[in-house]
Amino acid sequence: MRTAILAITEFIPFLAGALGHANDKLVGTWKLLSASSTTPTGERSETPYGPGPMGFLTYTEDGRVTSLISYGGRKLLSVGGGTLKRQEEQAEAFNTFLAYAGRYTLSGDKVTHHIAISSIQNYVGKDLVRSVKFQGDQIILVTPPTPVNGKIQTVELIWQRLPVGS
Repeated sequence: MRTAILAITEFIPFLAGALGHANDKLVGTWKLLSASSTTPTGERSETPYGPGPMGFLTYTEDGRVTSLISYGGRKLLSVGGGTLKRQEEQAEAFNTFLAYAGRYTLSGDKVTHHIAISSIQNYVGKDLVRSVKFQGDQIILVTPPTPVNGKIQTVELIWQRLPVGS
């Protein structure tokens, strides 16, 4: 019995280290290079998030993820104006920015984002699964079919790893 307990206590740190190493490929901050989408009928868009979207994706060593995507071509909010105009601007601002954070797990060619907070409340408590492909200092994340701009689409996001301290 004592031998079994010793073996388990030696194995647990090894297992934790081994699992941590799998995530090492993701750890860091990534900048969005491009986004494209495809509908089930094959219709392709190179601008599902508008022209020139910006985004940052951060994975930490302790298993946390934060994602921010700002559509390209977002308009400035007006300072004055009537209530209706302000509400329309705020709605557009909301519709053109996505943010969420939570924990993540990497398993084979899938990364799962376990959402704890999101600009889209419906994502909270959900798992967002992405296929992931590593290509040098880039990752390609592909969503399952999901609604984007009123259409069911598969979205491909290409991210570039940022150098530490940049």
